[in-house]
Amino acid sequence: MKVNVEVDCTPEEARRFLGLPDVSKANEAYVDAVMKAMQGVGSVEQLHSMSKQLAPMGEIGMNLFKQFMDMGTATARKKD
Repeated sequence: MKVNVEVDCTPEEARRFLGLPDVSKANEAYVDAVMKAMQGVGSVEQLHSMSKQLAPMGEIGMNLFKQFMDMGTATARKKD
């Protein structure tokens, strides 16, 4: 048996329903900091260097995420 349920709500309503915290102020502060930092970027190399510093856990976090995605892709291919 297959049952489909469709819920029509805004992201704010979904956040409240699931009991997730409101992080909009933290997000605004993070975006403001990134925008201020990017104002001084003059080249692609500077942008790349800065993005590694601003990303959560820097380059290590990006590498872990890439490994996670690669493992997921490999697992999905094995199931086919």
